[in-house]
Amino acid sequence: MDLTPVDWQMWIVAALVLGALEIKLSGFVTLWFAIGALVSALAAAVGLGINGQLLLFIAVSTALFAASRTIFKEAFMRTASPLKMGVEAMVGQEAVVTEALADPHGGTVRINGELWTARSLSGPVAEGERVTVEQVDGLKLWVRRPSASLEIPAHKKKENA
Repeated sequence: MDLTPVDWQMWIVAALVLGALEIKLSGFVTLWFAIGALVSALAAAVGLGINGQLLLFIAVSTALFAASRTIFKEAFMRTASPLKMGVEAMVGQEAVVTEALADPHGGTVRINGELWTARSLSGPVAEGERVTVEQVDGLKLWVRRPSASLEIPAHKKKENA
């Protein structure tokens, strides 16, 4: 009885080790190499030489690794909306007026626990009222009452420009 391992058995061991690493790690990286090792094991079982096995392992693993981003993006991210961060995320959120917003200087609002200088697009707003952030201009927020019309008064358009 010959106990010397043959090529296909070595590829199976490599696939099992890589598969075990994939379970331990979280990144879908070694999975592709495990599949490449399984394909090479099949090639070795049908008699392909070691150079062909290595070439097949590299080709399959590289192709799967390169395609994995596209595969996962199409499968899992098709309905995802882009993540907004920083000041972009403030547009559309509610803020509370902490210092009355009066023309021409504006006042202060609290949003996400931070105080911001704000100007009103819908006339004077009293302290304690809720407003919606319409745009961010440097370190100044342009806000309006949620029930206010979406039309910007003509004199506000000139100031904003």
